[in-house]
Amino acid sequence: MPIVVERAAVLFVAAVDGLVSPVEDDDTDPDRSDQIPVSVRHGDGEATLLVNRGAMLRDALFAADAETGADTDLSPYARATERVNCGGRGLCATCGVRVIDGPEASHWHDRLADRFGYPRLSCRIRVTEPMTVALVTDKRVWGGRERDE
Repeated sequence: MPIVVERAAVLFVAAVDGLVSPVEDDDTDPDRSDQIPVSVRHGDGEATLLVNRGAMLRDALFAADAETGADTDLSPYARATERVNCGGRGLCATCGVRVIDGPEASHWHDRLADRFGYPRLSCRIRVTEPMTVALVTDKRVWGGRERDE
């Protein structure tokens, strides 16, 4: 039985020990008619979010991360950038995710990023259809350099 937690723009179907309770295809619950399934691959597993149609992916990931606490890291941010970011305005490039399966990029910048294998900004992805995304595992401020020792 999935644990469904409602908050902001997302219903979260919790993953337990890396196992995800799938969203049933024959689920006719009228409260879920505008919910879009989004599979999120993260460190050790995969979680499924039911996101309100039209919500920004960044907001859904952020809300789901707040619901799960330390159990599952679903934030698109690194520890430092979680507090210091542009708030979803598409300016800081710290909320990148890799779109594995989902809508094609419509903006030229996103198409170019896809072509060269760069992540897309989750704050610029509106959830309109089912998708699978992978969180960037190397979460750090882009452009940062390692210190020479």
